[in-house]
Amino acid sequence: MSIRVYRNAAIRTGDAGNPSARAMAVAGERLLAVGTEAEVRAAAGPGAELVDLAGAAVLPGLYDAHIHTAQYAHSLDAVDLRDVRSLDDALAMVAAHAARLRPGAWLFGGRWNSNTWDPPRQPDRYALDSVCPELPVVLPNADGHTVWANSAALRLAGIDADTPDPVGGEIVRDERGEPTGILRETACRPLEDLMVSRDLREQLRVVQDELLALGLTSVHDIDGEDCRAAYLELREAGELKLRVHKAIPSVHLEEAIAEGRRTGQGDDWFRTGPVKIFSDGALGSHTCHMSEPFAGQHPNVGIAVTPYEDLVKLFARAAENGIAVATHAIGDQANHLVIDAYEAVGRTPGLRHRIEHAQHLRPGDLARMARLGIAASMQPVHCTSDIDLVDTLLAGHDLASYAWRGMLDAGVGLAFGSDAPIEHPNPFAALYAAVTRTRPDGTPVGGWQPEQRLTMAEALAAHTLGAAHAAGEEDRKGVLAPGMLADFIAVDTDPWLESPDAVLRTRVMTTVVGGEIRWQSG
Repeated sequence: MSIRVYRNAAIRTGDAGNPSARAMAVAGERLLAVGTEAEVRAAAGPGAELVDLAGAAVLPGLYDAHIHTAQYAHSLDAVDLRDVRSLDDALAMVAAHAARLRPGAWLFGGRWNSNTWDPPRQPDRYALDSVCPELPVVLPNADGHTVWANSAALRLAGIDADTPDPVGGEIVRDERGEPTGILRETACRPLEDLMVSRDLREQLRVVQDELLALGLTSVHDIDGEDCRAAYLELREAGELKLRVHKAIPSVHLEEAIAEGRRTGQGDDWFRTGPVKIFSDGALGSHTCHMSEPFAGQHPNVGIAVTPYEDLVKLFARAAENGIAVATHAIGDQANHLVIDAYEAVGRTPGLRHRIEHAQHLRPGDLARMARLGIAASMQPVHCTSDIDLVDTLLAGHDLASYAWRGMLDAGVGLAFGSDAPIEHPNPFAALYAAVTRTRPDGTPVGGWQPEQRLTMAEALAAHTLGAAHAAGEEDRKGVLAPGMLADFIAVDTDPWLESPDAVLRTRVMTTVVGGEIRWQSG
């Protein structure tokens, strides 16, 4: 087995017993030695290959604990409406994108946010029909919990005036009872089932290089079974360059159980993750499940996508079959009920249960999460993107919102990610948001609810070891120490020494996974 020594670097190991080093020796896919160059070269022996990192800062490979890589892949070739500020501008972009598509194609994309339009207004299918009458159009909004579709897409999905609202969803209707083209929560699923790419393997091959260039060496993917199949094909072909912990959609739980899938099953490149279950919707769609109505929207308290009794049944079914549970919960009532359901099922030896997003909680529920060992899988940039929405829609609510400091102080494990393509997958933007609680432009000055800020060390731990721990992988990922996987990045900014603004602008120079350079800047 060849041994490689990476030298001449400021290594921030994440290992409390040996926090900094100058060199590392790699044997196969694992770290052999970490320390001074003399110590490492002595352990490696005289025949080791030397790799000079030119004084760069080195960090453990960053781990995105919640990312939709298939959706992110689709978004790269889709219409992007995140910056439009009116319905007319949105329609102009859709029309221009449609003109570039072949006949019979679907038009995908979205990221629209009608809360920011002038004037704010919910769009409808007739507006889309005016610029795209033939091609089916499916456009999720900024948080992904509302879909804007045209008439062609509704026809293909079989949605009409006689289609009932599904449990946990809503087909918005006009005064005549006709679907307007706005679908919320579970009502979106018939369209999601039709949005399958035949080129996903090739798209993921491209996406993994983009993620490696951002410093990500592991991802916890939240997308569907087509994404799982594409990753397995890449793994079989020897083309997988970053590590994948793959969630199971709740609609495929029984199929996964029948196949014998178990959380943690697989190898260090591809492992089965938890089942992903939805408890509620999202703040931007006004569908997250709250204990009190949204400000000015009485009696709207959001949507319970999965009723409590069903949560308990699903949790128990998964756990008794060796599958961990990751539950989407954003509103305080959703989080409260999810914690109740985890408590009803009880701890499951060997499984790490999680709440995805955990954005707005009753203050007393933080201690309950800690006592039950529930990890909080959170996305710091959601906080800074949602400041205005929280201040408007949740005014007067007694909440622990994006309560990273409160969670750590209570003993809740934090695992950070991006939720891309809802946010950009750049992990350094997440680190910046976590330690400043400001937008990239520095607003609001001093940070939003600054008492919830983290230190840079705590934020990095959540994006490395915390994410690994939530996946049950802390024995091999998250710190740079002998015996751990040799996954690390060399960057041009030392986050221990430089400002959050500098960290936000970090450029990755080299990404190493399994001891091999998988990406390098030109």
